[in-house]
Amino acid sequence: MSMALKQVFNKDRTFRPKRKFEPGTQRFDLHKKAQASLNAGLDLKQAVSLPHGEDLNDWVAVHVVDFFNRINLIYGTISDSCTDQTCPVMSGGPKYEYRWQDEHKYKRPTALSAPKYMSLLMDWIEVQINNENIFPTNVGTPFPKTFMQVAKKILSRLFRVFVHVYIHHFDRVSQMGAEAHVNTCYKHFYYFVTEFNLTDHKELEPLKEMTSRMCH
Repeated sequence: MSMALKQVFNKDRTFRPKRKFEPGTQRFDLHKKAQASLNAGLDLKQAVSLPHGEDLNDWVAVHVVDFFNRINLIYGTISDSCTDQTCPVMSGGPKYEYRWQDEHKYKRPTALSAPKYMSLLMDWIEVQINNENIFPTNVGTPFPKTFMQVAKKILSRLFRVFVHVYIHHFDRVSQMGAEAHVNTCYKHFYYFVTEFNLTDHKELEPLKEMTSRMCH
């Protein structure tokens, strides 16, 4: 493994602390099952399928947290070249601009620089996944009726990180020797969200051509 690629997996480069699953919990077991499928070299399309007898909400929760951790890491590796100066707008090329909106400071869609958008996004996701009322960790505690809606919103917004990285920073990814890793993570994410219809097709548009070459 090249030194550059080792940097990609260096925990110090992670944009945010990782959310871990507690050993002994059902979610931890599911996480291990998902990881085992990937480590066994199982086809990514098969690896995302819901295991027999498992609950869809649990399976989605495990993947939302895992993708958050992994996409965090990817953005962390290029964050030094994504600044207010280089990326004054959070975009995916000239046709797509992403505006930030939340329940607090930004009640209307607001244009922000890419690093500011990313920081708010990661903070917002962290709050969601650490909220026991949305992502319950105790076995037997039911998921709220709004869980899938929140999961879709998180995944749609995480997809925008891929869009920005691929369109504006892929030279940096290649320079670090991380292209294969990022591509694999993207394919895994794409197969998962399409398998369970967790992202609107219009969100996927910016990477449509690349996706058709990579995933079909």
